Amino acid sequence: MTERSTSLLAAMTGLIFAGAQLGLMPIASLSVSKSLMPEFTPGAGADWVARYTAAMMLGGAFGGIWLGGLGDRIGRAKATALCVLVTALFGGAGMWASNQEQMLVLRFLAGLGVGGMWPNGIALVAESWSNASRPLVAGIAGTGLNLGIFAVSQLGRAFSVTPDSWRWLFAVSFIALPIAIMMWRFLPESPRWKPGGISQVKTSELFAPNMRRRTLVGIAVGSIPIIGAWAASKWMIPWADAVGGTVQPGLKALTQQWWAVGAILGSFFGAQLAGLIGRRPAYALISLGSVALTGGIFAFSHPSQTAYLPLVFAQGFVTTLFFGWLPLYLPELFPTRLRAGGAGVAYNSGRFISAACVLLAGFFLQLSGGDYARVGFVCSMIYLLGLIVIWWAPETKNQPLEE
Repeated sequence: MTERSTSLLAAMTGLIFAGAQLGLMPIASLSVSKSLMPEFTPGAGADWVARYTAAMMLGGAFGGIWLGGLGDRIGRAKATALCVLVTALFGGAGMWASNQEQMLVLRFLAGLGVGGMWPNGIALVAESWSNASRPLVAGIAGTGLNLGIFAVSQLGRAFSVTPDSWRWLFAVSFIALPIAIMMWRFLPESPRWKPGGISQVKTSELFAPNMRRRTLVGIAVGSIPIIGAWAASKWMIPWADAVGGTVQPGLKALTQQWWAVGAILGSFFGAQLAGLIGRRPAYALISLGSVALTGGIFAFSHPSQTAYLPLVFAQGFVTTLFFGWLPLYLPELFPTRLRAGGAGVAYNSGRFISAACVLLAGFFLQLSGGDYARVGFVCSMIYLLGLIVIWWAPETKNQPLEE
């Protein structure tokens, strides 16, 4: 296997483990709350779903910025291995949580590795492959997160995730430990990255006059899909769980499965679409489709209807076109010495906003008497902003990575 193929495989593997963490709590959160909460109520359970989600988002935000910047200082390969290690240790430690506060802290800590994995893995892949190959390999790498989410949905369908049986799902995270060690020892470094000492690269350089506009544009185009995914799209799964209940307990995992299959395809074809018609037209088209499908599901569909799961599949496909577009575009915005840190800031800054949105959505969910559809519809309007901000972004189609 060539070094560039090894880099792609390692990045995709790390992203699969990160995606598994993202898909874990939508399936397990209500069971965890019922197990650890002395007096469970549906309203309080929904509030904890939001808290767990927000904790992961905040961990991802800090991890993406900190560990992304670390990748510019110690190298993409070493930082990738470190991110996988952090994700495995703290994700797996959830199996021993004895109260919800402990679980909240562990989700934040696991989120550090999840957030850092994306910019380091994407920078490693972008720098290891030729300009002509970037749309293809960006699409392949982009599927990693959603393959992880899909894998967890299959585990949730195959084995019971109930208030009496959920700890095993966290223990699966430990599988990544030996892989992290192998990456640290054997993963080849990016051919473009040059060691320059830990004090030579500072994240603050991203906001210097010559970089500020690109950084702010990157934050804008990276934030909208993140906020939409977690403040709008992810309400489909607990909505299905609330409707299915004890009558159809597998509905939540089935919903995640249909969404994840669509998302795997979408996260691949997003990069191909951008390579074909250009970065800016592709982003605008994806934004339009995302608001139409996400808002439409919450306004005109219901988990009890036959059409719900096919619509979830379509929504997963369209909204995750963003996540094939982003691993192609964000590395193109930044020079080599700031690429991992820049991609980390751009991709993960939106997690701060999404965490606040998720908490706010949980508050409105209680006020609306548990009406997931109303909250999801309102949050879906975030995608409209994509139709506006993308026209401030530079078009980078057919341009080489900046040295």
